[in-house]
Amino acid sequence: MNPIELSQQQFEQHFGYESQHTVFAPGRVNIIGEHTDYNDGFVMPCAINYGMAASFSPRDDSIWRVYAIDINETDAFDIKKPIPQSEDKWKNYVRGVVKYIQERCPEFIQGADIAMTSNVPMSSGLSSSAALEISIGKTCQVLGNLPLTLAEIALIGQKAENKFVGANCGNMDQLTSALGQKDHLIMIDCRSLDITPTPVPQGYSIAIINSNVKHDLVTGEYNSRRQECETAAQFFGVKALRDVTPEQFIERAAELQQLNELAYKRAKHVVSENHRVLEAVEALKANDMQKLGVLMADSHDSMRDDFEITTPEIDYLVELAQVAIGKDGGARMTGGGFGGCIVCLVPNQKVDALRQLIAENYQKQTGIQETFYVCTACDGVHQVK
Repeated sequence: MNPIELSQQQFEQHFGYESQHTVFAPGRVNIIGEHTDYNDGFVMPCAINYGMAASFSPRDDSIWRVYAIDINETDAFDIKKPIPQSEDKWKNYVRGVVKYIQERCPEFIQGADIAMTSNVPMSSGLSSSAALEISIGKTCQVLGNLPLTLAEIALIGQKAENKFVGANCGNMDQLTSALGQKDHLIMIDCRSLDITPTPVPQGYSIAIINSNVKHDLVTGEYNSRRQECETAAQFFGVKALRDVTPEQFIERAAELQQLNELAYKRAKHVVSENHRVLEAVEALKANDMQKLGVLMADSHDSMRDDFEITTPEIDYLVELAQVAIGKDGGARMTGGGFGGCIVCLVPNQKVDALRQLIAENYQKQTGIQETFYVCTACDGVHQVK
């Protein structure tokens, strides 16, 4: 059963009446541009056909009753009162979004019953958290008929994750879940929020392979990477690493390396990765899949060597995928790192060979069973009922 049907069915079963509305917010996969978003840089993700469905109905009071179907847990809070943080992490995603929606729209005091379910794999680097935040933001907008744009809902979701949950993420995940476009990758300028849609190449599939090495970005590694990037930006005297050109980086690289080896390595990744995203847009426009494959490989190497966020399992998956795909397409780690997934742009006729090569080797080498998904690029958050 798909998440939309499941949320509607479970709402009725749990609350004893039929839901009035349902929204769906997709997860996302990032084709290229990793850890550039919080450096005000460029990213090129797409929304995927896996996501979070939330079915809900307004109540005649200000109570929110939330049923998380996948873990069979509930939450309840009164939005006329200060919204406290919970010891249960999943509750903070919901509470945080509602809190910051109210900060923006103080007139919003509408209670609701809500049942939600997701088929985005948790802790996989496919933004299950952003799908949750954007589905709750859209739910609030529908309930209160609030004058919020999708970009504003995305930034409220990011604020909730930064300030209420405690993960210092950038804005890519939420913007993609809110603003994704069917059959398109979207290049986002994370400073201006401008979006450049680029069609997914004809004859290509987006394959996502989950290493099933779990990650949790709140545990510190992610936040420390962000601090190291800020240190490098201060060294260059700029607001963010987005403002450092490859030439400027090369000019002062030795000086920074002597001063702070980690800041040097992090900056080297971000500056080169921003440049790769811009080159990837041009490669896609020219339908130059060999060039795109090289850029994806270089991106992976940079995440492995300079940003140091891959794992041996992820590196092995990428090696296998690059062998199966050859030169017409590419593979790299996607997401925050320390586990999770790789993404492949693969010719349709090579999908089965890719699946087979990984099935024959990955578990034998690592002792872990992978999960293989073929995704399509889809629209961002929308109301389905």
